Amino acid sequence: MEPAVFNKFRDVIFESSGIFLTEHKEALVSARIGKRMRVLNITDYGHYLQQVMSDETGGELRELVNAISTNVTHFFRENQHFDFLSGVLRQWSQNGSRQVRIWCAACASGEEPYTIAMTALESLPGTVQPRLIASDISTKVLQIAKFGVYKDSDVQNISKVLLRRYFQKGVGRAADLYRIKQEVRDLVSFNQINLSTPPYPVKGDLDMIFCRNVMIYFNQELRRRLVEHFERLLKAGGYLFVGLAESLSGAHRNLATVEPSVYQKIN
Repeated sequence: MEPAVFNKFRDVIFESSGIFLTEHKEALVSARIGKRMRVLNITDYGHYLQQVMSDETGGELRELVNAISTNVTHFFRENQHFDFLSGVLRQWSQNGSRQVRIWCAACASGEEPYTIAMTALESLPGTVQPRLIASDISTKVLQIAKFGVYKDSDVQNISKVLLRRYFQKGVGRAADLYRIKQEVRDLVSFNQINLSTPPYPVKGDLDMIFCRNVMIYFNQELRRRLVEHFERLLKAGGYLFVGLAESLSGAHRNLATVEPSVYQKIN
């Protein structure tokens, strides 16, 4: 890939998604867009860039972002967060809370919001109604998340008790597949949201926001703006969860650290 073409891809990807690619990511970009180029029968990177830029519908730009987006996830990833979540939810219900609103801001193929939903169902009495908003920039993974079907290898981190309680096992040719039960899917509303373009179509007074292992792909200025909007959307006493490898150092004003990578809004 010619340097000028690669740099233009970097600009387009950053402007459309907020994903910041260093000059050392040429091989990654080439590999990620190669499959899409083969679908279109395009062999030249410059020609594919022209295709992206000339598509007035924005459809090819969405395909580019889908290809570049990293969607590594699994059920109960960084499990200590869900132990903490369970404890907070139990305490809130004892204190009289009757509704809990949570935003999973980078849901990928759905494992994280469904894990949150299962944790909420296990931790809250039937009188407390959890509501989840789950979003991602990738339309491709959102379709997978909405469908809620996973392979046997995807559910290995889920206990047999929860697997029986919240999943339907396939039969026959689908015997190695599991689908999230309707009662869990009904708790989650999926939407496409680009975190690089605040403000977001999410109502405030949220109890919790999960935005884990996403900000590592953003530059410092975008991380600062992102956290600023998260602070605005959280109610006082609400929690923000980020990835264990992430830090909000210098990016927040009204958030206090309460656990590793867990922050609480002060006021």
